Amino acid sequence: MANLKAIRVRLSSVKSTRQITSAMKMVAAAKLRKAQDAIVQLRPYADKLNEIQAGLSAALRDTEIENIYAERKNSRGKVLVVAVTSNKGLCGAFNANVIRDVRRLMTEKYSSQMRDGDLSFMTVGKKGNDALKRLKCHIVEDHSDLYSHLNFENVTALADRLTQLYLSKEYDTIELVYNQFRNAAIQRLTEETYLPVSAAAEVEKGTIQADYIYEPDQVAIVGELIPKTLRIQLYRALLDSFAAEHGARMTAMHQATDNATDLIRDLTLQYNKARQAAITNQLLEVVSGAEALNG
Repeated sequence: MANLKAIRVRLSSVKSTRQITSAMKMVAAAKLRKAQDAIVQLRPYADKLNEIQAGLSAALRDTEIENIYAERKNSRGKVLVVAVTSNKGLCGAFNANVIRDVRRLMTEKYSSQMRDGDLSFMTVGKKGNDALKRLKCHIVEDHSDLYSHLNFENVTALADRLTQLYLSKEYDTIELVYNQFRNAAIQRLTEETYLPVSAAAEVEKGTIQADYIYEPDQVAIVGELIPKTLRIQLYRALLDSFAAEHGARMTAMHQATDNATDLIRDLTLQYNKARQAAITNQLLEVVSGAEALNG
C-alpha cells in the first residue's frame, strides 16, 4: 500500500506540473504572436535602411569626408560585447546558447583583450547578467529593465549610449550577441558588429548599388542616417531576441507538456499493476485464512 500511495502522490504532482506547463505554453504563444508581428513589420524597413547605410559607407571611402563611425586606424583594440538574453528561464537552450558563445569570444576571438583587461560586457537580460557575474567578467552596465517597456524610445537611449561610448574612443569595437528569430521552433545565434559601421559584402561585390545622389550633402546624411540606422539595428536585435525567447519558451513548454503526458500514462499503468497485485495478495490472504479455519 505504501508503494501505491507513493505512485498516487507522484501522479498527482505530474498532473499539476502538466497543467502549469500547458498554461505557460498558451501564454507564450499569445506573446509570441504579438512579438512576431512587431519584428516582421520592422525587418523590411531595417534591411533597406541598412543597405543605404552600407552604400553610403562604401561611397565615403573614396572621398575626403571623415566618417566618424567607421573603423579607426589607430585603435587600442578595446572591445565591448552586448549580451542579449532573457529575464526569465524555462525557455530551453535560449540563454545557454548566448552565454556559451560569449565564453567562446572570451577564450578565442578576444582572448588577448580578455587577458589585457580590454574586454568589457554590457548585458540586456538578467540571465546573461547573472552568468557573466559568475564568470567574474567586467560588466559596465546592465539594461535588463528594458524588457518591461520594450519600445523604440527606450532602445534609442541605449543605442545613443553605445554610440557615445564608441565616439568617445572608450571602445573600438562593439558587438551584439543575441538570438535571431526564425520561427517558433528555430532561433539562430547571431554575432553582429554594431560599431564600427562598414560596407556590406554585397556592396563590396558590386551587387548593391552604392552610388546615390545625396540631398542636402553627404556630411549631413552621415550625421542623420547612420545614427538612425544604429538605433534601428539595435531595436531590431532586441525585438528579434524578444520574439525568439517566446518561441523558445513555447516550444520548451510544449515538449514539457508532452513529456508529462507520457509520464502520466506510464505512472497510471504502474499504479494499476501495483493495485492489481495488492488486490491479488489480499485475495490470497483471505483464501489462505479460510482454508486454515476449515482445516
